[in-house]
Amino acid sequence: MTLSAMCVAGARPNFLKIGPLMDAFARLSSVSASLVHTGQHYDRNMSESFFDELGIPDPVVNLGVGSGTHAAQTAAIIERFEPVVLKYRPDVVIVVGDVNSTIACGMVAAKLGIRLAHVEAGLRSFDRTMPEEINRVLTDAIADLLFCSEQSGVDNLKTEGVSAEKIHLVGNVMIDSLVRHRDKAEKSTVLNRLDLKAGGYAVLTLHRPSNVDELGVFGGVLDALDVIQREIPIVFPVHPRTRASMESSSLGERIAKMPGLRVIDPVGYLDFMRLMMSARAVLTDSGGVQEETTFLGIPCLTLRENTERPVTVEMGTNTIVGRNPDKIVAAFRKISGDEKLESKIPPLWDGHAAERIASIVAACRTSSSKLLL
Repeated sequence: MTLSAMCVAGARPNFLKIGPLMDAFARLSSVSASLVHTGQHYDRNMSESFFDELGIPDPVVNLGVGSGTHAAQTAAIIERFEPVVLKYRPDVVIVVGDVNSTIACGMVAAKLGIRLAHVEAGLRSFDRTMPEEINRVLTDAIADLLFCSEQSGVDNLKTEGVSAEKIHLVGNVMIDSLVRHRDKAEKSTVLNRLDLKAGGYAVLTLHRPSNVDELGVFGGVLDALDVIQREIPIVFPVHPRTRASMESSSLGERIAKMPGLRVIDPVGYLDFMRLMMSARAVLTDSGGVQEETTFLGIPCLTLRENTERPVTVEMGTNTIVGRNPDKIVAAFRKISGDEKLESKIPPLWDGHAAERIASIVAACRTSSSKLLL
């Protein structure tokens, strides 16, 4: 009997994880997989271009929830996802990452008695002020299958009392995407289009509410960037949330006076990979970028006080610097020197995580999934 799996994606980081999964399921005759797009990210450069570049199949439905407060967005996803589940009646719902789509769709599956799988389970920043941390903890609490990208995830789940038989260390599906599309990314012409030379610039990403919604914090980060951009150009693909904060305050005018801080619109996956793999260093508050730079061996400064991906610090090129301007500048000067940082690629970050997940899901029997109508 064919097992029916419904995969859910809603935001840019999700697409990098869902693409390899859909491909892995497509190679299994024992699993029929469908994709639901919640529409949490709806801008073309944050959503549609990823489907094109990564070869992700069209979703069976796009819930089109758009933006909103956490409560409004989560509620809209729940309300719109439930009828889809009732219509298609999957044996397992697979959610990825830690966005609102993750917990919202996970709750629908759990309350309908459908087996729930969480990809990228167990990651913890131990900072409950982060909305993503709440989403992670709650999703893991209701999931039946927990797929971990690093050993810390396994350890955290066991500490929280999760049964060992539910936990699977499988590797990192985001790295699957990077491995699969690296050759294409190397052919990107983005450096020529932006008149950049490999090793002659830095990349910045900034989008977390704690960094861009609090103008005092954002301003402090800009203090550091103002110094750094005088020493090396910084390419800054601006997230819609960050742009809104810039345009609604005086920070936009301040940034406009920094000629070395090159603000551009969000770019597609292949262009961003090319920018990152050729950068002198990367400054970010993104979890995924911490992982990608670790795999690529690119120095990374994380502009947060913590990380839910400690393996990127223990084995990789990631340094947690917080948001103190002096510390950011000092750390940047240290990592952007001529001395190459020593790093290792974490276990199972080999491009085959999705295959491991698909194999485990395929072993699930439909009898373990009971739809409550």
